[in-house]
Amino acid sequence: MVRSASRTLALVILAAVLACAVSAGVGAWRFHHKDPKAPVVRLDEYVVMGWVGWDSSWYMRIAQDGYEYTPGQQNSVAFFPLYPLAIRAVERLGPNVYQAGVLVTLLCGPLALLLFLRWARTRVEDETTALQAALLLALYPFTFFLYGVMYSDALFLLLVVGAFLLLEKGHLVTAVLLGAVATAARPVAPAVVLGLMARRLEWKRERGLRWSALDLLPVLSALGFGLYMLYLGERFGAPFAFAETQAGWGQAPGWESWLKVHWLHTVFSHATNGETRLRLILHGLLTLGALALVWPTFRRLGWGYGVFCAALVGIPTVATKDFMGMGRYLISAFPLFLTLALLLRDRPRVRQALLAVGAVSLVLLSAAFGLDHYIS
Repeated sequence: MVRSASRTLALVILAAVLACAVSAGVGAWRFHHKDPKAPVVRLDEYVVMGWVGWDSSWYMRIAQDGYEYTPGQQNSVAFFPLYPLAIRAVERLGPNVYQAGVLVTLLCGPLALLLFLRWARTRVEDETTALQAALLLALYPFTFFLYGVMYSDALFLLLVVGAFLLLEKGHLVTAVLLGAVATAARPVAPAVVLGLMARRLEWKRERGLRWSALDLLPVLSALGFGLYMLYLGERFGAPFAFAETQAGWGQAPGWESWLKVHWLHTVFSHATNGETRLRLILHGLLTLGALALVWPTFRRLGWGYGVFCAALVGIPTVATKDFMGMGRYLISAFPLFLTLALLLRDRPRVRQALLAVGAVSLVLLSAAFGLDHYIS
């Protein structure tokens, strides 16, 4: 069953990668040829073009030119350094910067999903449920960001799933090291630190072991985050520049963001077009769904994973002005997908419907991304 589950997931991932690549490539071809004078490029270049858009340009600039910071404006310091460093490393092997970014995602995304299956097996005895959870994640509509998009989500997910898997195996030091690397990829260090800490203490208690000073080691998972702050302080004199620059995107901290004034105004404004309204409502609904799964995660998977998901979902939910990006951010809250599988264990039709909708949405959203629509 173990081998069968891994093989089934691998085949689903392969099919998803191919379907999404074709869809994104077709979208990029259509967008590229809106200009009748646009030159013809190779088929593989259309696929790369389909996976490069929006924030990809920021990662490209960081990988090639490093960071820049001007207070009050949109700046590259908003994007954490690990993914651009990985791009730079792959680029030195021969690919151009965009090909390198896509390759990093293609390597990390599928591997993260396979690791997720191994992690799920440590939390449930039922192999079928573990596979169902992995399929729900693999076919989640926004998981196309793991299948080639030049964004950091795949790298972060690989590292954080790996950290918790090592923790479940009892390898505390390597789990903390991997967690520290993960916090250099995304600004969610509190979620990683609190999650690893709570789960370690819970793991010891489950085995009847006494807590010790060594169990505080997960605090060091914030090292990647802290080193980036030190760099920003040394280079620009602004250790919190990654947060301060959010004002350039109209996302300065404050009551308007916390109360989602912008979301309410945009959704209910007659001037808002249908696509924008639908996008904002979808991200809002996904956020509510994720929040609804947090308490069941506490109950079914324990306090460690409950704390991790509460922080990982709660931080961007509070910080964002209009829930944009939440569809993508929720990929990293991976325990929620196991919780969902557990809740749907006796509801196969609902689960099958979610998988079918997810599979179709993956292809459609990939095409939309290739067409340069703002997705997440």
